[in-house]
Amino acid sequence: MSPQSVTYLVGACAGVFGLAAFIGLIVVPAWGSYSTVWQKLGAVFLSLYVLATMVGIGVLAGAAVVYYSDQFP
Repeated sequence: MSPQSVTYLVGACAGVFGLAAFIGLIVVPAWGSYSTVWQKLGAVFLSLYVLATMVGIGVLAGAAVVYYSDQFP
């Protein structure tokens, strides 16, 4: 297996496990917290902001690592 394919495999697994964690830890409790369907859909829709925040923090952290990578020992 080439190093590039290992990188793709690790990235795909991280994406799948991250999405599963988001669904299991955020979407399922948000869905179960309300009684009517429109409230449940609203909670799930608003939880997408949580997902966008997590993705944004990850992108910023990755960009910081790439930008400052020449300064690390």
